Amino acid sequence: METAVKRYTGVAMALHWLIAAAVLAMFATGLWMVDAIDVKETRAEAFAVYQWHKSLGLTILLAMGLRLLWRVAHRPPPMPSTMTTFERAAAHTAHMGFYVLLLAVPLLGWAMVSASVFGLPTIWFGLFQWPHLPVLSGLEDKKTVEEALKTAHSWGAYALIGLVVLHVAAVLKHAFVDRDDVVKRMLPGGAEQKAGRTT
Repeated sequence: METAVKRYTGVAMALHWLIAAAVLAMFATGLWMVDAIDVKETRAEAFAVYQWHKSLGLTILLAMGLRLLWRVAHRPPPMPSTMTTFERAAAHTAHMGFYVLLLAVPLLGWAMVSASVFGLPTIWFGLFQWPHLPVLSGLEDKKTVEEALKTAHSWGAYALIGLVVLHVAAVLKHAFVDRDDVVKRMLPGGAEQKAGRTT
C-alpha cells in the first residue's frame, strides 16, 4: 500500500523560516555595521542598524526557545531510508550545531551589550526597552569582559555562517542529486506527498 511522506508541522515550518529569514538579516546587518560604525558618514545609520540587529537577535533567541519546546512535544519526521549512516550522523550533528549556535550567539550578543562600557539601552524594534543582564551590567571593569564576549560572539556568528553554507549545500544535494522528499517536508502548502508501496 502507499504510505504518506511525513512532513513537519505548520508551527515547526513557520519557526524554521522565521528564524532563517532573521539569521540572514543578522548576517547582512552584522557584516555591514561593524565597519560602518567607524565611518563618520554612516555612524548614525549604523547605530540605528545596531538596534535592529539586537532586536533580531533577541527575536531569534525567543523563537528558538519556542522551537525547542515544540520539538520536545512533536517528533520530527524520520529521515529517508535511502540516507547512509554517515549522512544521518552528519544531519543530526548539523541540527545540534544549529540549536547550540542559534541559542549561544544571541545570548553572547545580549551579554556583550550588557557588559558594554557605553551602557546603551536595547529598544526592541522601537517598542520597549529590553533589560541588560544584571550581573554583567553591574561590573566595575567591563572592558575586558566586553572584548572577550565580542570575540566569542563574532566567532560564533562565523561558525553559524559556515553551518548555513553546509546546510544549503545539503538541501541542494537532496533536491537535485538524491531527488528525495527531505526538502518537501519543510515546505508549506500542498497535501502530503506519496512515497512508494509497502507490503
